[in-house]
Amino acid sequence: MNTGFINLTADNLASEHLCCIIRSRAPHPGVEAKRQWLSGRLREGHVFRKLNAREVVFIEYAPLETAWVPILGDNYYYIYCLWVSGRCKGKGYGRLLMEYCLADAREKGKSGVCMLGAEKQKAWLADQSFAKKFGFEAVDAAGHGYELLALSFDGTTPRFAPNAKRGKIESRELTIYYDMQCPFVHQNIEIIKEYCEENDVPVSLLRVDTLQKAKELPCVFNNWGVFYKGNFETVNLLLDIANLKRILKK
Repeated sequence: MNTGFINLTADNLASEHLCCIIRSRAPHPGVEAKRQWLSGRLREGHVFRKLNAREVVFIEYAPLETAWVPILGDNYYYIYCLWVSGRCKGKGYGRLLMEYCLADAREKGKSGVCMLGAEKQKAWLADQSFAKKFGFEAVDAAGHGYELLALSFDGTTPRFAPNAKRGKIESRELTIYYDMQCPFVHQNIEIIKEYCEENDVPVSLLRVDTLQKAKELPCVFNNWGVFYKGNFETVNLLLDIANLKRILKK
């Protein structure tokens, strides 16, 4: 596929597709929610770079200071997502996107780049084995198998906020923290609402709508965090009801 890349800007945000869920006609509520979320983030230095084609090929990253994650550090970029899907796999697009992010970080004098990882690869996280080929390594751990991966340019490292390592809350009912950074979140919330209403399952759906709330979360978070019986369970979206049932059986 012979095409280039483009970055989303305030000028083209309303007209460009956002990769994860591509619609040609009816607007998708999750996509429009993300578009609104992005409109506030772009002015903070958030970068959304994608293949200039109707494909799922993109990277999304932001200055760590304004990234909606409970991770602390000075002068780093945080990668939310790096995704290449379908027929575009194996064409080197992921490498080009990562190289762009690293070059951007160096050009802007950043201390490095970081991302959420895990001891074993988990769904809804960027491919950490791919990241490690560029020199990313684990610099902190939050329990429950999650790690912070970083590529440092100057020897400094970021860290999880102390609250992110807590992994406990007082409420024992199903509790989900979420923001609208991912287009799949909207439909996931609707699926969970419907299931819980039909099965009389108490649930608290807590929208993270400020940077401060994100930094103070009691668990690792990339845009989603699930608790049950007071214990942190996962950052994986629960689009399959079977996944939700597995948690509720505990």
